[in-house]
Amino acid sequence: MNEFLDPLILARWQFGLTTLYHFIFVPLTIGMALLVAILQTAWVRTGKTKYLRLTRLFGKIFLINFAMGVVTGIVQEFQFGMNWSNYSRFVGDIFGAPLAMEGLIAFFFEATFIGLWIFGWDKLPKKVHLLTIWMVWVGTVLSAYFILAANAFMQNPVGFEINDERGRAELQDIGAVLMNPVAVTQFPHTIFAATMFAGVVIVAVAAWHLQRGQYVEEMRTALRFGAWTNIIAFMGVGFTGHSLGMVMTETQPMKMAAAEALYENASGADASFSIFSLGTPDGAHEIFSIRIPYLLSFLSNGTFDGSVEGIRDLQAEYEAMYCGADSLLTCPSDGQFAPIIWVTYWAFRWMIGLGALAALVSAVGLWITRKNTELPAWVWKVAIWSAPLPMLASLVGWIFTEMGRQPWIVFGVMTTEQGVSPGVPGWAVLTSLIVFTLVYGALAVVEFKLITKAAKEGLPEIASDESGEPDHERLATVY
Repeated sequence: MNEFLDPLILARWQFGLTTLYHFIFVPLTIGMALLVAILQTAWVRTGKTKYLRLTRLFGKIFLINFAMGVVTGIVQEFQFGMNWSNYSRFVGDIFGAPLAMEGLIAFFFEATFIGLWIFGWDKLPKKVHLLTIWMVWVGTVLSAYFILAANAFMQNPVGFEINDERGRAELQDIGAVLMNPVAVTQFPHTIFAATMFAGVVIVAVAAWHLQRGQYVEEMRTALRFGAWTNIIAFMGVGFTGHSLGMVMTETQPMKMAAAEALYENASGADASFSIFSLGTPDGAHEIFSIRIPYLLSFLSNGTFDGSVEGIRDLQAEYEAMYCGADSLLTCPSDGQFAPIIWVTYWAFRWMIGLGALAALVSAVGLWITRKNTELPAWVWKVAIWSAPLPMLASLVGWIFTEMGRQPWIVFGVMTTEQGVSPGVPGWAVLTSLIVFTLVYGALAVVEFKLITKAAKEGLPEIASDESGEPDHERLATVY
């Protein structure tokens, strides 16, 4: 019962669930803003009405998702004060800086141009109006970067000093915080992953209509556009993921060791990557595995003859480094510096596997639709049900990122157990956890119904004025 009401465990569950829920909307907002901008650009350049109709359809989906992301994102920052006040007091001077930039610069920039885009159809010149949706996308990626910079500080703290008199970390170099190597490599990886998600959503919507023989010309264009987007973005995810892996090995070697459940140091052919592995209940000994020699060395170091440190050596190294006389904030109470191995091991593989499966579905879809769209119903169902795959890959990717950092809340500076709010009873955290879960569950139903309704309504009709151009005054009422 005491463990059930442990404030630390409950606070971690609450933050994890609300963060993952919020992140369902974030990548779709980032990716869909880009793809809507590309579709509108195609309309402006070619004058073809099909691109305008697709812009309006997927623009509506983008706006629904954006609104839900704003609502769920607000809760995130409240939790730093409610459940993680020790953390906020100790590193808020650094962690809060990029968060403030996100709110005061990126979000207002993004919101301003969204307003201009929604209400500017009949008021702005065509090319100026096009610029507004591109500025919306710029705002979304700026917002993403500032958030990732804040998260990168937790993974690889830089640009600060500990003020012993005040008992807190203080910002010394905002440039170092913003140009953290983890943020610089994590940013393109996240943007490409977001673009994958938006691409398969477009594929799923197009497949639903093509299955029913609706808007065949427009939806075939959308299907192939979404599929190519997904494949290109997947290649970007792989390339940037490799760069991120090497930075992770340099800054958080325990996380990379846990990703492979590597207990002993390995190099060359022994530094292999297991596609699948079975081990003893404690995970310390392998029973069976399917391995690719040299691959872990390449992922970690960029070479096939590099070395990768194992969990046992890192455990001993961290004990000596972080469990000395003045180690209240840096030594876990149980003395364990490794994360939960099975979580990091399988999250890493699910992340790769789900993303690869989504790209495979798109590649096959491009091949079989290259000449016609008269295909069996099950083909379209596969395309529709591929929509959640990149989203799920992103979610397990964040589980890997955050769980792999444990037992730290800020790597090498503060353990997670030291960051929780003192004096907050477990029942209070449990109550808010239940309330958030119920409210977020209801919001999920609302979001899903609104998006599926917009998707099933299909392409809007475009009225023309006397010159044959789209009637911009009526376009302004679409949203």
